[in-house]
Amino acid sequence: MTTRPMRTALALATFLCARSVGAQGVGTTVATLAVAGRSNENVSIAASGQFVAVAWSASTSNATDVFTATSRDGGSSFSTPVRVNATPGDARVGGELPPRVALVTRKAGVPDVVVVWTTKGTAGTRLLVARSTDGARTFGANTVVPGGEGAGNRGWESIAVDSTGRVFVLWLDHRETVMPASMHKHEPAVGAVGAAAQAPKPDPVEKAGKSQLYFSALDGSSARGIARGVCYCCKTSLAAAGTNVYAVWRHVFAGNQRDIGFTISRDGGRTFSDVVRVSDDHWQFDGCPENGPAVAIGRDGRAQVVWPTPVDGKEGSPLGLYHAMSRDGRTFTARTRVPSRGAANHAQVTSAADGSFIVAWDELTDGTRRVALARGQVDAVGKATFTPMHTPEGGPGLYPALATTTAGTVVAWVRRTDAGSTIGVARVR
Repeated sequence: MTTRPMRTALALATFLCARSVGAQGVGTTVATLAVAGRSNENVSIAASGQFVAVAWSASTSNATDVFTATSRDGGSSFSTPVRVNATPGDARVGGELPPRVALVTRKAGVPDVVVVWTTKGTAGTRLLVARSTDGARTFGANTVVPGGEGAGNRGWESIAVDSTGRVFVLWLDHRETVMPASMHKHEPAVGAVGAAAQAPKPDPVEKAGKSQLYFSALDGSSARGIARGVCYCCKTSLAAAGTNVYAVWRHVFAGNQRDIGFTISRDGGRTFSDVVRVSDDHWQFDGCPENGPAVAIGRDGRAQVVWPTPVDGKEGSPLGLYHAMSRDGRTFTARTRVPSRGAANHAQVTSAADGSFIVAWDELTDGTRRVALARGQVDAVGKATFTPMHTPEGGPGLYPALATTTAGTVVAWVRRTDAGSTIGVARVR
């Protein structure tokens, strides 16, 4: 087991007070996670029982590392941050591709903490994984996720654990978009004119067909592509319930429409269904919006999916936040808009113990991005209604992440101020 000790320059997870208001709201305290002297961004969170793990990146001007801190009291207090990556400064992460954390529950003791992140490889980017068996006090060797290394870019990953403790990783992979050196065209001769001197503009749908959705288990199983035609840089979302595995991502459908795709495996990840279109939003966009979907599975087995898309389907229009639900993994309810005060981005969702689900996102209001929350409930006919919830702070915040404990839901987010950026964590009551 490799240890990455902290020095005194690293900030301890501190506990601050911030009063919340309203009947539906967030706990009265906010914990702050940070590595002193660094920009703290790109957060993800996982929970099992009262155990909570938060992973994020901490960067200087020329280096980025992945850190993890844990709580054993449902998110009220946290341990000292511990560096996960063995090679200092080598992480390559971002808002839509943060380090991802998952917990593997054990019969005795604390859960194993598994972290996946991206870094630079020999021919492109690669996905690394590290595991802790002592509550994130130390982490083992960094290894490549099966199938997570090759030519071209990959990432925008998500992670899930099924009821047997198997850990799965989903990501976008662009290995087939890399042109072999022998196929590179030479520059046109000086004075060349006409069509011969101009490369044709690639068809967006054909171009997206070379990008794949990759899936792998961390038990030695071989990785494979499970869908083609994915949007290039929107985050994926993966969930597991029992031995079923659910995946959502932004897909490039015919006509260059960038809507949400869904697939389900009912045999522990061995096979997946054909791609299902969650909602026909008609968003025709020649580029990547960098705004992926999220999925959560309730105790009743229903898949709750949330995603941002323009309210009128037109490029350049403000983004609205939408929800749809599936009982069977083959069809979805008509989309319902989640109320927001401004353009909504970076949606997340988690199922609550009472059968409802919590949605989080960041929205632009008065020129500032702030984290927003809502509680969703679905009636007997599948219609969703949402109750806005007060946020833990009124200040700038973005890229929220959610997890559910036995004491309630916990939200983490990036807090940006003139003094720098830290990670905020609060319990949703």
